[in-house]
Amino acid sequence: MKAIAVAPGAGVPEVVERPVPEPSPGEALVRICRVGVDGTDYEVIEGSHGGVPDGDDRLVLGHEAVGIVEDANGTDLEEGQYVVPTVRRPPAGVETNAYFERGEPDMAPDGEYVERGIVGAHGFMAEYITSPAADLVPIPADLAEWGFLVEPISITEKAIEHARATRSAFDWQPESVLVLGTGSLGLLTAAMFTETLGYERVYCLGRSDRPDPTIDIVEQLGATYIDSRETPVSEIATAYEPMDIVYEATGYAKHAFESIDALAPNGVAALLGVPGDWEFEVDGGRLHRELVLHNKSLVGSVNSNRGHFEAAIDTLAGLPDWVLEGIVSGVYGLESVERAFPEATARVPAGGRGAAGTVDDDTTIKTAVEFEGI
Repeated sequence: MKAIAVAPGAGVPEVVERPVPEPSPGEALVRICRVGVDGTDYEVIEGSHGGVPDGDDRLVLGHEAVGIVEDANGTDLEEGQYVVPTVRRPPAGVETNAYFERGEPDMAPDGEYVERGIVGAHGFMAEYITSPAADLVPIPADLAEWGFLVEPISITEKAIEHARATRSAFDWQPESVLVLGTGSLGLLTAAMFTETLGYERVYCLGRSDRPDPTIDIVEQLGATYIDSRETPVSEIATAYEPMDIVYEATGYAKHAFESIDALAPNGVAALLGVPGDWEFEVDGGRLHRELVLHNKSLVGSVNSNRGHFEAAIDTLAGLPDWVLEGIVSGVYGLESVERAFPEATARVPAGGRGAAGTVDDDTTIKTAVEFEGI
């Protein structure tokens, strides 16, 4: 079978041949339909994040997928059923641990898990995969076209759940939301707040010049676009309004601290971006006072569990088609797979593999690879 793999740090994913995997007891064989590409994939490609399985020199990419059960292999799944695989698994050679037994793999610390397509385990960007049935979440056939968006939506489902949990000790009625980042995750999250959660005051921070498709989506959602070059996060409370929720999806380290100033009293900021090392000065005493005297909270969130995937499928069903069609700027087959990785192929020198000139990066928001039509 064909798969898309990378030697981390090599810079360019490649189509490779791999044997079709055989499902073990309790596993199903899944024929993959579509796999999304996101920022984590690029971090793996460039070698700044993740790692190959033990004994291998390449990693099969892909952690956002939807597929069809080809062989249920005695599990409770049905052949022909569409499913979305979750990402985390126990470490190689370990059958389970307490986090997985509780259904909370997303809370496991480093060393207690591997992540398909990211670190320690091959991903879903292949014609076939196997997976324990418990890690395959059924999705209705009419949503399968967009099933690869379930994983990123599930990340936000968890972040919102944990943000609410930090405010659960009192009657918290949030009304305003600031989303930091207008990438695909930020746009999906903005759509969740406006379209399915019913927030009327949603703001999105980016740094794009008009005309730009991300700004168009933000404004069509009825949200307010904020250019960070004109209004820094730390000034948003004054320029617009203090925010009950700040959702950070940029990986820009200063935003974690600037979010404290953007918050309203009793507000909470959910941090999802993963920055690199960066030393800079902050007024720690003042920020500490802001947190304490105004009952503000910061919460970090990573990954998600099956319950979040199930919630994400319900959320996906409530998002308008125009939002999904606007965010997904291209679905590409193996014959033009380089177009699914415009940021990687753009780095290929003239005469090298790839086709950087075939992709207009100004209009690319999110891409996917298609193995099997839906």
